[in-house]
Amino acid sequence: MFSNFAELSPLNTKVFHTDIQEFILEKSKPNIDLTNLILSGSPFHDISIQELAQQIQGKRKAKTKLPTWYSCNEIYYPPNLNLEQTSSETTALYKSNLVSGNYLLDLTGGFGIDDYYFAKRIKKVIHCELNETLSKIATHNFKALQQHNIATISGDSLNILKQQPDLDWIYVDPSRRHESKGKVFFLEDCLPDVPNNLDLFFSKSKNILLKTSPLLDLHIGLKALKNVKEIHVVAVNNEVKELLWILEKDFVGDTTIVTINLQKKEDQEFSFIHAKEVLQEVHYATPQQYLYEPNSAILKSGGFLSIANAYQLKKLHINSHLYTSENLIDFPGRKFKIEATFPYQKKALSKVGIAKANITTRNFPESVAMIRKKFKIKEGGDQYLFFTTDCNAKKIIILCKKAV
Repeated sequence: MFSNFAELSPLNTKVFHTDIQEFILEKSKPNIDLTNLILSGSPFHDISIQELAQQIQGKRKAKTKLPTWYSCNEIYYPPNLNLEQTSSETTALYKSNLVSGNYLLDLTGGFGIDDYYFAKRIKKVIHCELNETLSKIATHNFKALQQHNIATISGDSLNILKQQPDLDWIYVDPSRRHESKGKVFFLEDCLPDVPNNLDLFFSKSKNILLKTSPLLDLHIGLKALKNVKEIHVVAVNNEVKELLWILEKDFVGDTTIVTINLQKKEDQEFSFIHAKEVLQEVHYATPQQYLYEPNSAILKSGGFLSIANAYQLKKLHINSHLYTSENLIDFPGRKFKIEATFPYQKKALSKVGIAKANITTRNFPESVAMIRKKFKIKEGGDQYLFFTTDCNAKKIIILCKKAV
């Protein structure tokens, strides 16, 4: 029942010849102009310059995003759009730790990065992909990577799902490109339409893992879905990359929000109960000795009161999302030692004589670009300026340096 339905097809396997692979590797260096390369034509008889350009562009993008694929010479890369839409290895590894069991069906397999990592945790993974060519590329690459417990099926994934026995997990990363509406973000506009197919999903599995755009509003997502047990806000090096929704059949409890900022040195994680966020009691204060800015995953999650309460910090203003304390604490975000605080006046800042600084605005009417032009402050250096509003509704400037 879990056999490979997609066989390797007219992909131009001549790209795997040693001399062509050496050419692709050499031309994938970032200093090579791809446009000029295309204009110069293909140096090989059996492969077009367009095919070469696709492989070169894929190799170039994979170097940092997909190092496992980059290091394998037998990888066939799809068009650039498919690579842009795929998970990175970093986020794929993270989401693989959210699942377990014997069978997982991926309704939107794509290039297959997520399934490669799911297959490390799941006995058998089914990769469904409507695009036949992309399905064949994934089939080839799974073999090249020696990941043999993934079955690939090309076709309508909802029809394929209906034919399956019970599954431990269903994974879906809906396409956010609509034929008539263009790029979309509401779940009902994506393909497949998850909210209107939940009954079908739950008839086949008790567990659903849904990946959505980081731009999706959590409140809107919660209204569109049901039985949401957890939402994982996943950032990589302080840039939110994915929202992961875990839906469990018949779950009726409060949704847990898990924020994770995946970093080279140490990951930052913070969790809270979504329904209890508005019930948190928070104290406010003017800037004290230290200033804290939550990482981007926490800011996206909306846990502004929960983070203050958990770390016993005072908030500068209900809408500023900056925090302060007298003593330095460990915190999932940036930490600063405050050197001075002064009112938002050109005369006050001029007295300090700052020519270069890193500028951040929080709950402030002017943009960073406007401030730089107005005060003639260049970017960079080890000083930081926060333009914000304090608990007395006054516009202030906080001068600080990073705290170790």
